Amino acid sequence: MATRANKPDHIKTYVRAERDGVVLGESARQQQDVSVEWSVDYDFTCSFPCSDAAQTLDDIAHKPVILTVTEILPKEKKQKGTVLGQAVVDLLPLLHGQWSFSSTVPLHLVPGSPGEAASHDASVKPSLDVSISVAEPLLSEAQLSASNLLKVTVETAYSVPEVWTLVSGPPPATYVAALQVPLTATSDQVLEFSDGLLKAGGQREAEGRPRRRPLLGALLAPGAHFLPDVSIQAEPIEHEDEELAEDREFRNEAETTKERVSWDTERRCFLDAGGVVSLTRRIVESRLWPVELMRSPPQGAKERKPGKLLSEEDVQISFHGVAYVDMGPLLYPGATRIRGAYRVLPFSETDLLDKAKRHGSVLKEQVRAAVNQVKGRARSALKAATIRSTDGGNNGTKDSSRKSDRADNVTEVEPQVTTEGQMYVDARTYIIIEIALEKPLVPKRPPEELPKRVKELIPPRPPLPDHPCGAERAVQYFHSQVASVAGQVLDQYQDLFEPGTNKPLDPSTPEQRRAHLLGELNYSGKYFAFKEQMKDSVVRIVREKMLRTEALTDPQQLQAFISQLYVYLVDHMHEALNKTLSPEVQEPPVQFQLSCSQIRLFAREAQLSGEYHIAAQYYQELVTKEPAEPTHWFDWGSFLMLTGDHMKAEECFHHAVSIQQSHQPSLMMCGILAEVGGRYEEAQTYLEQATNVDPTNVVAWTLFGLFLQGQNNSIQAEMAFLEAGRQLRAGDTAGHPQLEEDQQEQEEVTVPACQSPSVKPGEEDAEEEEMEEHPDEKYCVDQEGEGLPPTQSPTGSLSSRASRHRQSYMAGPKSAPPRLTATIYRETVEFLLQNNALQMAQRALAQELLWPDGGLSSSYHLRLARLQLLRADYSSATASLREALQLSHQDPDVWALYGHCHYLTGKFRKAQRCYERCLDLLQQPSDTHPIHLRLGTIYLQEGKFESAKAVYLHACKSSPSCRTWLGLGIACYRLEELSEAEDALTEANTLNNMDAEVWGYLALVSLKTGRRLEAEQSYKYAVKLNLQKESILQEIKELQERLGFGNPSF
Repeated sequence: MATRANKPDHIKTYVRAERDGVVLGESARQQQDVSVEWSVDYDFTCSFPCSDAAQTLDDIAHKPVILTVTEILPKEKKQKGTVLGQAVVDLLPLLHGQWSFSSTVPLHLVPGSPGEAASHDASVKPSLDVSISVAEPLLSEAQLSASNLLKVTVETAYSVPEVWTLVSGPPPATYVAALQVPLTATSDQVLEFSDGLLKAGGQREAEGRPRRRPLLGALLAPGAHFLPDVSIQAEPIEHEDEELAEDREFRNEAETTKERVSWDTERRCFLDAGGVVSLTRRIVESRLWPVELMRSPPQGAKERKPGKLLSEEDVQISFHGVAYVDMGPLLYPGATRIRGAYRVLPFSETDLLDKAKRHGSVLKEQVRAAVNQVKGRARSALKAATIRSTDGGNNGTKDSSRKSDRADNVTEVEPQVTTEGQMYVDARTYIIIEIALEKPLVPKRPPEELPKRVKELIPPRPPLPDHPCGAERAVQYFHSQVASVAGQVLDQYQDLFEPGTNKPLDPSTPEQRRAHLLGELNYSGKYFAFKEQMKDSVVRIVREKMLRTEALTDPQQLQAFISQLYVYLVDHMHEALNKTLSPEVQEPPVQFQLSCSQIRLFAREAQLSGEYHIAAQYYQELVTKEPAEPTHWFDWGSFLMLTGDHMKAEECFHHAVSIQQSHQPSLMMCGILAEVGGRYEEAQTYLEQATNVDPTNVVAWTLFGLFLQGQNNSIQAEMAFLEAGRQLRAGDTAGHPQLEEDQQEQEEVTVPACQSPSVKPGEEDAEEEEMEEHPDEKYCVDQEGEGLPPTQSPTGSLSSRASRHRQSYMAGPKSAPPRLTATIYRETVEFLLQNNALQMAQRALAQELLWPDGGLSSSYHLRLARLQLLRADYSSATASLREALQLSHQDPDVWALYGHCHYLTGKFRKAQRCYERCLDLLQQPSDTHPIHLRLGTIYLQEGKFESAKAVYLHACKSSPSCRTWLGLGIACYRLEELSEAEDALTEANTLNNMDAEVWGYLALVSLKTGRRLEAEQSYKYAVKLNLQKESILQEIKELQERLGFGNPSF
């Protein structure tokens, strides 16, 4: 203790210990000379009974031991003393399995105490050393692992009713919040927060403010009310768990300017094994848990007459409200905490039963208990007077009974509660509550368990042996360096001995020339430059060919290795020089090889045209070319999904995972196929591991949620969908979020889309044709000027209105932020459609309709049409595409898919119009390759060879393939541009020399250019490869008969 000014040097103090209002003991009075020593050894021990009963353990969790230090002043006769300070000792470590623990707790000085002045000295921090011990642990290992610690923190209620305005005068009212939680399997505990205080607005609550203990009457020192090392930290609004997280503007205003009620109180509650099970079961039965609020009138607001019992006029539930906390997120795997802003609603028994499936009010039960307790004390005090009384006394007893009945029926006061409760709605009151657990109710699988489980299901494939080409490349590199140095030496030799003359050199002086050349190389420094140039290639020979990576310490081994290396280098030097200086030695011609991207493109072409056997050959070529690449196996599996061979597709996906255990797309497809096969445990393992491989992947979380939803695990499915949404927003925030497709369409085009008129069955084809030719006129009627032509608006030209829309868009939105172009289901459907997982894609599309940002949008109808096309349901796809065009008639992908739908049904003229419109739009479709191929084919069928040539030429520039070059060659041949046709057909034959149609047109070109040998060879290969098009065969035969050559059978 610090020395006090103008006071004696000796002080006498003692310590009193109490808990839950019960004094545990007092220490002996200790006298201390503060001028000599600064510490006091009280040597004080006290005890209190404790057991493993649930209520006792709960009391240990939240009821600390309070140590009060009191000073005995010399002039005090009764020796009661003055309180100097208080310290609080938490008993929580006893619930963590500890037998004993010691701690140094700060001593909080009481305001106005003699020692308060010393607290301003930073070097003086009074404290108490305390040791707590029990005879044996309160909890066994099994009890410790099965129990849990629940922490409920009621922070602040914002935007409270205006009638609560702070006024000076009578004592202020207090505010109470209450929540009922299970303590054991059979009993509940009411957590009451009764020390809420009304605060004025004007600024935000301080960040990092300490959390308070529940109200303890024995505490005098202000600092003792706070929990040590625990504070309230502000968090971003979007991390909260309620709908108020979206209303940022209102939240900012309420938390800055409006009045609020602050509790900042944390209540700890110990749950035994039965309580944990009961908590989990009740959350599953009802996710919404009520937290009731009330306003307690100030003390002394009403005076009762002497001898009159407490009645409902004295104790009422004022401003009875309730906030429904969604406890469902506590059942997310690994979740231990929820925090959110929850709206306060008027209390209603009907709503309580509907939402929380509970009967009765917690606060009303608490009020009834308080009334009964007061009445019991009042009856004891009036008992003697009642006995002495006569008939009037009996009447008084009856009157008291009637008042008692009214107190018991305090719950019947509904009109006032409803009226006051409605003020919460009018003020838009909300309360911030945090609920935390020490251990999760649903344990989360450890991160290392899922890869281990995947490895058990799909053993990793052993790595392929090192390819021998590494040593060959080292030798080739050495040869190239020898050739380079030899060329430089020859250039130096010519500069020295043949400077601009053609006279032969004297054959009798080669040694002199050699010595002169070496001297010149040494003098100029080129010799050392050549050595440095050769050094890297020699090092590669040693490492790659000789397999030597470590230094040799044995001199004999070193000498033998150097000799071996010298012989090897000399031999290969001679070989390289012979290749360089001997013109007759030629390298073998390099064979043309297709790249993996080209092979994948050719496979897609064959897949689009329905030639599945050719596509399968290309995919097999991919995995043969690079067997250790998981992407090739994944692409092959996706193709097999299209053909319906799910068993082989699953083998391909398993093979991709065996090559790379973290290949996320393959893990997701393995999970989908495992669910289709009824292997739900495997499916969960694959999909959960996919979320662990890349936690930012939206598709992985959405697929995991769809799987859990199919298993009727709604809470964990919600967790997966929420995480997918968070990752989607995070990705859009990191990039540049765009507007929703419909919103963007309205800003780019001022004339909004409207509902199309009904179409009679007999007029369907005419309706389609009219829509394709004049979509703007038919489906885009201005809402303000009905009947106006599409190029005119009521307020001016289309361009002027569009410019105003662009200016408003560039200025930014004024209220709510724009909606994003994608939802979690759209990205997932895109992935599923690309990989032909149609059943799961249909489930994702169904969820898209229910999603707040989804619904019947153009994007939904487009993806639904793609799904229907993959199922060959062309009539339904056509209807879906019409709906998409009504919503967004300038979407190039919609027009492209509409053209594909017409093309596949044989309506080539309509397909041509759709393709042309699609390519004429300012924004190009996402995939133009099939559009160019099919539009070029239509032009060739209709004899529009110039148009076909232009389309195929564009396709050859963007994504060249055998089909694009073949189409260009056919168009040039029909235009009699035989040289260009032959060049295009040669390119097509280079990319695929097994295409019979290419050989057929090469035969036609050779016949027309009069080349007999080429014509016969091309015709022979066309017949050998079984050319199927009879028209081309007939044209070749007619031309052969007319020219008299080209057929070897003549």
